[in-house]
Amino acid sequence: MSSLRELLLTAHASGVDHLDAHLLMAFCTGRSRTWLIAHDDSPLGADQQAQFVGLVARRAGGEPLAYLLGEKEFHGLNLKVNAHVLVPRPDTEVLVEWALDVLRSELSAQQTPRVVDLGCGSGAIALAVKHAWPQAEVTAVDFSAEALAVAKNNAVALGLDVRFVLGDWWRGVGNERFDLALSNPPYIEADDSHLAALRHEPTMALTSGPDGLDALRVIISGAGAHLLEKSWLLLEHGHDQSAKVQALLAESGFKQRQGRADLAGHLRCTGGRI
Repeated sequence: MSSLRELLLTAHASGVDHLDAHLLMAFCTGRSRTWLIAHDDSPLGADQQAQFVGLVARRAGGEPLAYLLGEKEFHGLNLKVNAHVLVPRPDTEVLVEWALDVLRSELSAQQTPRVVDLGCGSGAIALAVKHAWPQAEVTAVDFSAEALAVAKNNAVALGLDVRFVLGDWWRGVGNERFDLALSNPPYIEADDSHLAALRHEPTMALTSGPDGLDALRVIISGAGAHLLEKSWLLLEHGHDQSAKVQALLAESGFKQRQGRADLAGHLRCTGGRI
């Protein structure tokens, strides 16, 4: 029977970093990382050891830690995730913060500003906005029934009243109009070499045509029919796509076009006002 220390060292030797190994061990044992560090000479039971070894192998194979743990923190919320949804990224919090800035500065007088999140996945964006701005009436749309099931479960667990709709971008909301629209759509080019490292995540949530802009084109071109006057459309995109997204917004008549930088200083979000 191996000790915690021995198993953690073996995990690290297989290519799993120390933090991930400790989080997997905490998951298998139900113990805190502090306890694990203080008791690293303790033996691990056979069932727990088998579980840990299996999870380490999957992590070493590139499977996201969030899928192995079944959860991911985003904007202060603990979200359940699985292979039907993208793992929420910290950079996407930039989009949420921009949305909250708009709600505070331009929509604070409205009792129930109407917000829509297109391609909601796990519900991360929609739920973060609703949590931070409870008076907003938030609608979340996704083409994947499996993804919507994850998002709905997260909403129930967090006690957040968000409306979820199955549909393909704007088609999911019929003739409805909104005060603010948000989306983190697929935007990676179909032949991008980075996709290999993302093979465990749903392809339909990652790629969108040869140049990665197909979904953004649909969202931008259709926004005019679904946004109220002077409403904002805020979009996340690739680190090198800001100029192209701004051009698409200009073609569709959006004004006050601007961007927001991610944690690395790249323009990661672009928006405009109809």
